[in-house]
Amino acid sequence: MKVYRNIDKMTKKERFQKTIEWFQTNMPIAETELKYANPYELLVAVILSAQCTDKRVNQITPHFFSLFPDVFALAKAPVDGVFEAIRSCSYPNNKAKHLSGMAQMLIEKFNGTVPDDVQQLQLLPGVGRKTANVIVSVVFDKPALAVDTHVFRVAARLGLSTHAKTPLETEKQLVKYIPENLLPIAHHWLILHGRYVCIARKPKCEGCGLKEICLYFMKQSKPQTK
Repeated sequence: MKVYRNIDKMTKKERFQKTIEWFQTNMPIAETELKYANPYELLVAVILSAQCTDKRVNQITPHFFSLFPDVFALAKAPVDGVFEAIRSCSYPNNKAKHLSGMAQMLIEKFNGTVPDDVQQLQLLPGVGRKTANVIVSVVFDKPALAVDTHVFRVAARLGLSTHAKTPLETEKQLVKYIPENLLPIAHHWLILHGRYVCIARKPKCEGCGLKEICLYFMKQSKPQTK
């Protein structure tokens, strides 16, 4: 990758172009690390993943799905039973209520079928915009980009988003410059980069292939003036 000495002078379009090119070359395959077999299973997994690692969720879901193999079984289950199945997850009380309510609403409003629409998905308990975007992009391959804490952080550090104070503001800036057909994979590019390289407390800048166009790295590399 070309070294940009004045990377803070790059246009937004140039920054996005270089970032996308790097990911296409170095991470041509990027997928969710959550394990699932159908839309229902992914919806459950994503609800469980809030403030919880994918690794932990993947440890919980096999037993969970053996107890509640579909939305109808989950809807009939007592909340206490759902809680017991997910108690090793973060915030199990709230998530158990959300999962139970989600299953019941899926049956009442959507005939037990997970909708492929962001607005409809957000009607479900425990489903915010981020979760809805994950479902429609991963399961239904629609042009949506979910912004979680990793995407929010990486986009800001690279300079892909500027002065964004909320995930929605970041999302709007990203979808403006990322081609529609790349939005689903771009979500995973940024998440995986944030999870393993551009981590929150001590980002691994020296080994990062994007450091030459990264505003955060540029600022950290400048000599400190006294």
